[in-house]
Amino acid sequence: MQTAVIAPVAERKDLAGPALRTFFNIADLWGLSNNQQMVLLGLSAQSTLFKWKRDPDSARLSRDTLERISYVFGIYKALQILLPREDAADAWVKKPNDAPLFGGRSALDRMLSGQVADLYTVRQYLDAQRGAWA
Repeated sequence: MQTAVIAPVAERKDLAGPALRTFFNIADLWGLSNNQQMVLLGLSAQSTLFKWKRDPDSARLSRDTLERISYVFGIYKALQILLPREDAADAWVKKPNDAPLFGGRSALDRMLSGQVADLYTVRQYLDAQRGAWA
C-alpha cells in the first residue's frame, strides 16, 4: 500500500510552486472547474485559489493540501500508465465507472466528496489496476 509522504514545513515552502503549477496543468487537462479544483485542494475561499493561480510560488500549503495534491499526481500518473492515449487517460476521471467502488458514477464524482480518503481510494484502485508496484 502506498501512502503520501509529506515534507517538513521548510521543504513544503519549496514544493508549493511546482506542486501547484503541476496541479493546475492536470486540472486543465481534466477540464476541472474552479469549484472542482477548490474541492480537490480542500479550499473554502475562492480568493485563495485565484491567488495561488496568480503566484503559486508564494503559496503556503498545508500538509492536507500537499497530501491532496500528491494523490492527484498519483492518479494522473496511474492513468497515464493504464491508458497510454493521453486523451483517454484525461477523460477517464469523468466517465461513469461500473466498478463497485464507483457504483456507476465517475472517479471525479468520488474525488469531489471533499474527503482526502476518497482521493486515496481512487489512487489505490488505480494502483491495484496497474499492479501496485509498476
